[in-house]
Amino acid sequence: MLQVVRKDEKESLENLIRRFNKKVQQSGVLGVARRKKYFEKPLSKREAREIAIRKRARKEQKARLYLGIK
Repeated sequence: MLQVVRKDEKESLENLIRRFNKKVQQSGVLGVARRKKYFEKPLSKREAREIAIRKRARKEQKARLYLGIK
């Protein structure tokens, strides 16, 4: 997942860095690196699905509280 950004002739360094950061952010490289930073035990499909369902429910509940919906 190597990200390459080439500098144009009249492009400033700040603009080049901004483009590079945007490209890295969109590619998801940082997310993968953070996930692989520590070892995680492999989960069964059932366990992973249950965890995802709980996360989604918690996220929806937070959104409802933020918007003032019960």
